[in-house]
Amino acid sequence: MNLKRLSILGVGLLGGSIGLAVKSAISGCRVTGYGHRSASLQHALEIGAIDDAYAEAGPAVREADLVILCTPVGRFESLLADILPTLPPSAVVTDVGSTKQSIVDLAEKSLKRTQFVGSHPMAGSEKRGVEFARADLFQNALCITTPTDQTSPKSLAMVEQFWKTLGMRLTRLSPRDHDRLLSDVSHLPHAVAAALVDMQEEAALTLAGKGFLDTTRVAGGDGGLWRDIFLDNRANVRASIQKLKDHLDHVLTMLDKEDGAALQVWLDRNAKRREDLVRQKLRETTGE
Repeated sequence: MNLKRLSILGVGLLGGSIGLAVKSAISGCRVTGYGHRSASLQHALEIGAIDDAYAEAGPAVREADLVILCTPVGRFESLLADILPTLPPSAVVTDVGSTKQSIVDLAEKSLKRTQFVGSHPMAGSEKRGVEFARADLFQNALCITTPTDQTSPKSLAMVEQFWKTLGMRLTRLSPRDHDRLLSDVSHLPHAVAAALVDMQEEAALTLAGKGFLDTTRVAGGDGGLWRDIFLDNRANVRASIQKLKDHLDHVLTMLDKEDGAALQVWLDRNAKRREDLVRQKLRETTGE
């Protein structure tokens, strides 16, 4: 891929990992990083994730071919306003946000039609900070792009080629479908994990084993980042929570009826669904 200048706005786990991956995959690309924490920028420079560091977003995009918004989604509006005066007319802008409808709407109003492509690389962890950045974070992971009828085919092709170059698999969704589906499989699980931790008595927590830690792993994520996601996608998150409540009510009904046969059918069916999902994901990530 012929990319000469990349600007990463927000040099944390994802932003730092993008920088490291680009250094491994795209020869001759100079990576500029923006962040509000000088320690993070310095660490990104030291590990080679970025070549240049800026404490202001505007100067960081001045010569960019591609700009990636990697801050929490709640900061995107102010970030776009900051970069508009210095953004090259030919630059393409994408993002790594976990919600899409509001981001795409905002970007398409702020930028020229040819400049924005929504994307969501499904990679990362509950860890935060550039110190956890890895060059292989995106290998064989899925990236969702969210083009609209306003999206330039040329810009879409560039962004999708970028993620492929970093080793990702691609799929496309509308921004609306992205937010609805991701609410069920990503946003709701985070809320549930946090609720499971919140509901525990201290005496119970002392007894918690690996299963509880595995189930609640994502509750260790950045509270500010997830606050923004929940609020931005609140209508879908509310619908997901209601859907979960309906399924738990079904479990309560089986318990009230002492219907062991139905309970085992329910448990076995979902154990098989998960087993099938694990096999599918293994095939996707190994190519076998």
